[in-house]
Amino acid sequence: MNSLGERLRYARKRNGYTQDSLASAIGVSRGVIFNLEKNKTTPQTIVLNALCSTLKINKNWLLSGTGRMEETTASKNADILARLCEAASELTEDEQLYLLDSIKSLQQRLNREKNA
Repeated sequence: MNSLGERLRYARKRNGYTQDSLASAIGVSRGVIFNLEKNKTTPQTIVLNALCSTLKINKNWLLSGTGRMEETTASKNADILARLCEAASELTEDEQLYLLDSIKSLQQRLNREKNA
């Protein structure tokens, strides 16, 4: 599988989707899926994320063919952390510290609820 289109088609079929059903699942037209599979367009970030989430596949694999096809917990966590870092980078240092404190408070509350 040398192209994004071939990898997308393979993952779609492996997960039992038609072009129509996948398009419906991610909220785009069938033409978007068709054009991606024919390598006529490249996916917008929001479409790429929806495809990977719906098909449970690794974004790097879909884009470049590198790594494992299946999304792993580690790669999901790395993606989430990267997105958090990107969002936090636009904040001031005080805002970043506030965010960190909020996350720690949430973590403590969730641990208390889990242990209750």
